Amino acid sequence: MLYIGIDVGGTTAKAGVVDESGNILCKSSCPTGIERGHEAVIHDMAQLALSVLGGSGHALNEICSVGIGIPGIQDPRTGRVPFCTNLGWHDVPLVELMQKEIDKPVYVTNDATAAGLAESIAGVSSGVRSSVFVTLGTGVGGGVVLDGKVFVGPHGVATEIGHMITVAGGELCTCGNRGCWERYASASALIREGRRLAMSQPNGALASAVDGDLAKIEARTVIDLAKQGDPHCSEIFDNYIHHLCVGLVNLINLYDPEIIVLGGGVSHAGAFLLDKVNALLPKLVFYKAMPYARVELAKLGNDAGIIGAAMLGRQED
Repeated sequence: MLYIGIDVGGTTAKAGVVDESGNILCKSSCPTGIERGHEAVIHDMAQLALSVLGGSGHALNEICSVGIGIPGIQDPRTGRVPFCTNLGWHDVPLVELMQKEIDKPVYVTNDATAAGLAESIAGVSSGVRSSVFVTLGTGVGGGVVLDGKVFVGPHGVATEIGHMITVAGGELCTCGNRGCWERYASASALIREGRRLAMSQPNGALASAVDGDLAKIEARTVIDLAKQGDPHCSEIFDNYIHHLCVGLVNLINLYDPEIIVLGGGVSHAGAFLLDKVNALLPKLVFYKAMPYARVELAKLGNDAGIIGAAMLGRQED
């Protein structure tokens, strides 16, 4: 069985033909061009999908379904996308419009949910029935797989884990609330705290690393200095780890997964991140005498969105 997966971002759309084991047979990408409106974007998504299908040497009658991962949510009751900031979409009938382009079943989910499904089928969490994928990027996204199937809830919003409030009255979030987990566990959090440090210590190691240009501070700038033992950046990163683990414990208490997978830009810190998480997390878990989720790093990288979107259809077979 073969499936098409489409991973749509604000600047680039990627598509691939994927087999039932999660192997990509052919893939390609194109600019999203969101300024042209949703109908033009969806048309290009369909043409990209058909192009990779041709490149794979297979025909449309061999395809079971088309899956799409978007940086937002769809209403599972209607197939419409009520709101997607990165694409500039409001109440877009994505499933209906895609099926006019490609006459196959169409499934849609959040891009982080798609990545979580991909890891559970072809990545680090394959072989387990329940897993949570956490992407640590500009924000914090999530994908929950329970009993082998993605869980999004009846309204499609069950995996907006970045907006768990973990610090009551804390940092203002882009969603309008204060204290959301992503304000403390994202790459943006490291950047924010790094800039605060550089402003307070203009002659310090972090400010010197960017020649005094605070706009050049990235999450990896802080992490690299923490790895080198800079005490101030180490303090920032250790505080980051604390907030990250607070959220992970909430996920353990809520879902009791077998594994939590960390992806996104911050996960590129590798063992430096993972070792600190695994040192602190046992101190925070509730049932200390019981097994709890192991934490691992994602391994599928940029292909996860295509694979996971494609595998949405496999769940329905």
